[in-house]
Amino acid sequence: MDVVKLLGMNVRHHRKQKGITQEELAVAAGMERSYVSDLERGTRNPSVAALGRLAVALEVEPAALLQSVPD
Repeated sequence: MDVVKLLGMNVRHHRKQKGITQEELAVAAGMERSYVSDLERGTRNPSVAALGRLAVALEVEPAALLQSVPD
């Protein structure tokens, strides 16, 4: 699977697990909501810094955003 799409699926999974909206995640990660939306759809290539901010906001290790989607 394409790593960008995998990242997007994982971001969405962890965001929904936390019960937060894209807007809430965006604010917590210091990003625009549209950027989070693009990431979740797999249409945006995030920087390493953005990956780190998302992981902190989602309270997961950065590697968890790049691994196979949890069941």
